[in-house]
Amino acid sequence: MRKQSHMTGRMAVTDTLDWNTKTAIAQGNYKTPFDVLGSHTGIVQGQSVWIVRAFLPGALSASVVLEARTRSHGRINTDVLPMQMIHPAGLFSMIVLSAEPYPYVLDVQRQVGEIERVADPYSFPPILSDYDLHLIGEGTHLELYKRLGAHPCEVRGVRGISFAVWAPNARRVSVVGDFNNWDERAYPMRLHPNGVWEIFLPNLPLGTLYKFAILSAAGDYRVLKSDPFAFAAELRPGTASKVWDLEGYQWGDAEWEEKRTEHNAETAAISVYELHVGSWKHPSASDTTQVTYRDLAHQLVPYIKDLGYTHVELLPVAEHPFDGSWGYQVTGYYTPTSRYGTPQDFMYFVDQCHQHGIGVLLDWVPAHFPKDEHGLRYFDGSHLYEHADPRRGEHPEWGTQVFNFGRNEVRNFLTANALFWFDAYHIDGLRVDAVASMLYLDYSRTDGEWLPNRYGGRENLEAIAFLRECNENVRARYPHVLMIAEESTAWPKVTAPVAEGGLGFSLKWNMGWMHDILEYMRYDPVHRSHHHNELTFSFAYAHSEKFILALSHDEVVHIKGSMLNKMPGDLWQKFANLRVLYAFMYAHPGKKLLFMGGEMGQWSEWNFAGFLDWFVLEEETQNGMYHRKLRDFVRDLNTLLRTEVALHECDFLPEGFEWIDGSDTQNSVIAFVRYGYEKADPLLFVCNFTPVPRPNYRIGAPVAGRYMEVLNSDGERYGGSNVINASLKTERVAQHGQKQSLVLTLPPLGVLALKPAKPVKSATRANKHVSKKNSVVVMPDDAVDEK
Repeated sequence: MRKQSHMTGRMAVTDTLDWNTKTAIAQGNYKTPFDVLGSHTGIVQGQSVWIVRAFLPGALSASVVLEARTRSHGRINTDVLPMQMIHPAGLFSMIVLSAEPYPYVLDVQRQVGEIERVADPYSFPPILSDYDLHLIGEGTHLELYKRLGAHPCEVRGVRGISFAVWAPNARRVSVVGDFNNWDERAYPMRLHPNGVWEIFLPNLPLGTLYKFAILSAAGDYRVLKSDPFAFAAELRPGTASKVWDLEGYQWGDAEWEEKRTEHNAETAAISVYELHVGSWKHPSASDTTQVTYRDLAHQLVPYIKDLGYTHVELLPVAEHPFDGSWGYQVTGYYTPTSRYGTPQDFMYFVDQCHQHGIGVLLDWVPAHFPKDEHGLRYFDGSHLYEHADPRRGEHPEWGTQVFNFGRNEVRNFLTANALFWFDAYHIDGLRVDAVASMLYLDYSRTDGEWLPNRYGGRENLEAIAFLRECNENVRARYPHVLMIAEESTAWPKVTAPVAEGGLGFSLKWNMGWMHDILEYMRYDPVHRSHHHNELTFSFAYAHSEKFILALSHDEVVHIKGSMLNKMPGDLWQKFANLRVLYAFMYAHPGKKLLFMGGEMGQWSEWNFAGFLDWFVLEEETQNGMYHRKLRDFVRDLNTLLRTEVALHECDFLPEGFEWIDGSDTQNSVIAFVRYGYEKADPLLFVCNFTPVPRPNYRIGAPVAGRYMEVLNSDGERYGGSNVINASLKTERVAQHGQKQSLVLTLPPLGVLALKPAKPVKSATRANKHVSKKNSVVVMPDDAVDEK
């Protein structure tokens, strides 16, 4: 056999690679490295040759080592083929006369006497299939996170990590990390026509830190970027991505998943405890302040289960560099923040919640992203994820970038991300942040700072299409999860199906109710009669959307005051007012949400850098008693919500609500009824928003007979003055459009929930269908007052 001159000295065959290509490889500027590096066959000087090239910065020498079976072919009579350095930066070449390539590895000597045997990344074929590339190119790959990013896998019997990233406008993308001394020249990636780069790096361990080194098309922009699809990340202030395997966790929540449809149903009792992971409670170990997902599970789950909450909603846990953003400026959309543990630790948290009957909702931020250099901004030397024009691509109020929702790949990135949290972490719903900022092109912008749509309007047509597309895809794959819109305007049909012209959300935060009721509650009760409309207006649109009533984190920061400190009056009145507010929220149609700390009435505003004021519950004073009794009250509200179908079965149906009297402005009293299906199981609510007890207060009643108090916010057990109604029976006195009425003593700053002593059941509850024509009230035999 004829061999290379540097092997045998006979029949010299020279590598004809031109100097410019060698230099471009050595400088890390070559766009198609797989055309040069690795194994190739061809014709050189009229001879069929096999060429292996490797770029090994810092190497002193290298050899191609053939696998043992190669020699059985009889073509090559040695298993070690020395390579020749053809560029001083560390570019090596080996050529032999052969018409076919052979399996091989490399022996690399980086220091005198030390030889490392490695697999050549450029000897492996592409990982991504043509079908994957097609779907990625058209922006419809709903499992994009299984293809892009970093994934442990085995190729040709070799374990390693496949890396893939979308960067269509880059000249070169390479993978860097400790494994190659962060040298961006070392592992340039293969480019596919749709702008996806990929490479398989053998023998990298899990936990490896890495980034993508980007060189712009013009060659004037070099940057290290975190992986947009990374499953794990380096602990801040580090910004590297971390190779991770999401497989292997043994979930124990099969029963919950099977019954998710019941937990998230429109007819279900849903009461959400909103929480910021890092500032809820000191870790159970006294020698650390480091909150962890696992410790949170052990402390939080029994706490909120005892209080009767059905779901917990976490402020964003996706990776973010700045603690002060509370998680709303995301750089790692597929990464649970490493602040609190590993991905499997977060799985454990979700699993524990599910095993104890608690759903898990996450805040999700598809509206905007921060400008941190390692993040999505100007990702490949171009405005890839954001609009180039700042009138579309900048969010002036938050100093962030706005996603380019008109780009297929960007919509795919976000839609796949929503699906990812349901798939990988069994999440029960996403609360979509800042939807209003997505819907309107002029949101928080003055004239000249925004561009109209193609019809001259202010609606962001691309964002609207994205929200509909995302919700439709979520609904198709995970029909029983919740998609919740934080939307603060009067945009119509937010929760209507896409097929009916809606956005397709499951629920919408009722921001109007929140604003009006908090303004109303701030007034001294003596002035509330002048602001009665702020109390009652929300009932006019209560069924226009599927609402969730939220007293969220946004209401207890930035000098707005804690929930307790918003209330007027002395100590007793502050707590009484807060009980009235919470009772009114639970009586009002809609699902419920309360931010942590509100359940105990802490005095301080929320501080993301601290913990809740748990000490208020431990004070052996009247103050401490009030805090403890307020928490008891919240527990009983949740119990009432779960046990009384009238409070949840018809939240979104007008038939589930009936005014008794909303016009008593002078006394600041309102009364209404909540019903279950077919007007069954009525609950009569009477709310007194002044500190004046009102004896002999006549109120119309929906059915005749005896009533009992099932809730009195003024009860002694809640810290109230204990003005109660021990025995109630209707009289045949028409009032408020009802044939019968009750005479009550209204407690000061109190809410009464009254229930007929004998249940009023619907004959057609089983079909769970409300018909205006066929609504029937089934009266108990002794319901008629014999007075």
